[in-house]
Formats: sequence, C-alpha cells, structure tokens
Amino acid sequence: MSTIERPSIDQITIRRTLRDGDGPAIGELHRRVYMTEHGFNDRFCETVDDDVDRAIASGWPARTGAVWLVDCGGPLLGALALTDEGSGNGRVRWFALDPSLRGLGLGRSLFDELMVEARVHGIRRLSLETVKPLTVAAHIYTSHGFRVVWERRRTDWGPPLTYQGYELTLD
Repeated sequence: MSTIERPSIDQITIRRTLRDGDGPAIGELHRRVYMTEHGFNDRFCETVDDDVDRAIASGWPARTGAVWLVDCGGPLLGALALTDEGSGNGRVRWFALDPSLRGLGLGRSLFDELMVEARVHGIRRLSLETVKPLTVAAHIYTSHGFRVVWERRRTDWGPPLTYQGYELTLD
C-alpha cells in the first residue's frame, strides 16, 4: 500500500506536457504500484522504462499522442498516455494511479479525457494491454466499449498472470 498521504483535490495538478525527469518518474510510479500491490518484478519495470524511453525518443507526446500526469508536488502520483501508432491506430499506455488517489473518480476522468483526445486526433482504433487482476481498470475500459481480443499467460513479470489485449473501434 502507498505510504503517500491522500492529497486534497486542490493539491492535485494534471499536467499535459512532459518535464525533464517525467519519463523515469512514470517508470518509478509503475514500480511503486505494481511491485508493491501485485508482486511484479524488475523485468516488468524495465519493460515500462524501455517503452517510455522509446516513445519519448520518437517524439511522444510533443509530436504525436498525449499524456496526463498527476502531480501533487512530490513523486508522480498518476499517469496515462495515448500514443499514435499510425494509420488511425492509437494505444492506451502507462495507466497507473497511486493508491492515495483511488476512489476519487480520477482514473475514470482521465480516461474519459483520453477518449475525447483520441477522437479529436482522428484515431479510429484503440488498443491497450493489461493484466487480468486489474479489475477496476478493466471496468473503465469495458464501460467505454473496449473488448478483450486476446489473452495469454505470462510468468516473466513475477507471479503467473493473465495478460490481455483490448481493442475498440471508434465511431
């Protein structure tokens, strides 16, 4: 569980641009949340770090895509990203909230904004990858019309888990 105290709503800032150090901060947020709550290992965290680094090197989010970062003046407390994969395809990535922020409706609100942003940018198909134990996130995805299109077991990130791919075709 998080050792970070729940911030008040007026302390929460949602940033839409990256600052120096935000790439590693997204990785650190995933490390805090997924290692602590789900027993994920360093390999998972390295995968997140590598994926974020590649996206930033390709010009994300300044050139293409979008980001939502939850900042309360300390460590990064939340992240959500949209990457433009080309040809009308987008990918939802790096969705994580520190436990101190859960139950405020913030995750749903950020995801709602991502859906609007995807449509504004002409994205016609969205995909995302997640793991089955994340039932609250799965509820947000399915409430927007995403459906599971594949599942597979994986053990390389720590405990055995069901890895899932979701997709949604936008109007």
